[in-house]
This record gives sequence, structure tokens and C-alpha cells, in this order.
Amino acid sequence: MIRVRGLVKTYGGRRAVDGVDLDISAGEIFALLGPNGAGKTTTVEILEGFRDRDSGEVSVLGHDPAQRDQAWRSRVGIVLQSTGEAGELTVAELVHHFAGFYPAPRDADEVIEAVGLSEHRGRRAGALSGGQRRRLDVALGIVGRPEVLFLDEPTTGFDPQARHAFWNLLTSLRADGTTMLLTTHYLDEAEHLADRVGVIAGGRLLEVNTVDQLGGAERRTPVVRWREDGHVHEARTTDPTAAVLALAPRFPAGVPDLEVRRPRLEDIYLDMIAEGQS
Repeated sequence: MIRVRGLVKTYGGRRAVDGVDLDISAGEIFALLGPNGAGKTTTVEILEGFRDRDSGEVSVLGHDPAQRDQAWRSRVGIVLQSTGEAGELTVAELVHHFAGFYPAPRDADEVIEAVGLSEHRGRRAGALSGGQRRRLDVALGIVGRPEVLFLDEPTTGFDPQARHAFWNLLTSLRADGTTMLLTTHYLDEAEHLADRVGVIAGGRLLEVNTVDQLGGAERRTPVVRWREDGHVHEARTTDPTAAVLALAPRFPAGVPDLEVRRPRLEDIYLDMIAEGQS
């Protein structure tokens, strides 16, 4: 569904995207992770056809986004990081209006219900809260029944309950066969939703893998920490139980400040970003 080879974009002599290669399969949710300025948004905007590239090959739904036409546009859904104000139109008016742009849209009222805005269908968009406006952005992105859906920081401003409801919505879209490329700063979101994740830093794609394999075995090795002689010591080991048992005879009253930590996705991600920016 999405194929990228050697993608490059330069601003003022600095490569914002530096030779990215990427493949995303049909029906997959792919999360692109990285700090601000890493090249996430630039990459996504090139795939959406909103930004020109300097070099490289890009194919979305078998077509180059730089040569997009209306037929291609009707097959792609986009939820931007930020959108303009919608003036005086209500939620229902906007969603029904956007549905008219597509050849085979979803039922607009069902979409409004799916994003949790049924109680606000008669409210003007300008009067919505930030989280409610974000849900409206999502509704407008999915009403056309896209084959590929781009979501740039879609749950910014959502409370935890709304975020989980949104995750359920994306899961149902995947069940319908929608392919999604998601950028997010919420690592729990990527962990919950993504079939695979990619980590980008300095414009370079550092790794693409499943969440449970990202970073490799070494970064996932547990760490045993303890205090001894006034200093904190640590040992990275695949058998933390054995390491703790080996320490026990030296500390009859208990190992001081003992901690066994298994790296989380956040630890692995931050480690990779630090290396990628060095």
C-alpha cells in the first residue's frame, strides 16, 4: 500500500529526511515514532502529496503522490496535526458536507457516533473543546471510507477515556481493511495499536520492527540495580533471579535499594533516539 525508497528532503542545506526506505502492507497499522524535528511530519506530508520531495521513490496505492489526481485523493484519508477553524458550521453539517466529496462515503451519522460526537452534532465547530475538535478532524478523515489513512498526532488533547475509545475506532477500521500510518508521541498508543513501528531521528529511519522486537535483544535485557559501599551498581543480565541470588549472601539483612527493571518501550525508544542523535 505504501512503498518508499531513498526518500530525501532538504531545507536550507539540512536533510530533514535522509534516505528513508519503508514498506507498509495492506490492513496494517504502522506507527512512526520520533522526537520533534526528526522528520516524521515531513515524511508523512510527502506521502500525502502535500509536500514535494528532493529525490527518492514514493508509491501510495500504486501511485506517486506528487502526481495525485482526484480519484487517488478519494481513496486517501488524512487527519492533520492541526486544522483551521470551520466557522459557523455544525458538526453534522461538516461531516455530511465532507461525505459529499467521496464516491462511496460512510454514513455520516454513523461516523459522528463512532467518534463520540453524537451529543454535539448540532454544536458549531468553533464552540467545540480541543479534544472534541480533534474527534471532528478524525470524522472528516474517515468519512470517505479511505483505503489508506494518515493520522498525524491524532489523540492530542484527548482525555484517557476518549483516547481508548479512539483506539477502539482504529481497531475497527483495521478490521475493515483500512491501512493506517500513525505518528504519535504517546508510546502506549503505539504499543496498543501498531502492528509495527518505525523510529526516526535526524531524518534517518533507525529501525522498523514489531513493538516486542524493537531495539533488539541487548536493549531488552533486564537490569539489576543495588547500592553497595555508598554507590549504585547495576548489572545487565538475562537471568535476573540468578543475579539477585548471587548478591544475597553479601547482604544478610537484604540487598540495599534492590531493583530489577525490565526495559519498557519508552526506555528502548529513548536509548535509540539518543544514539541516533549522537
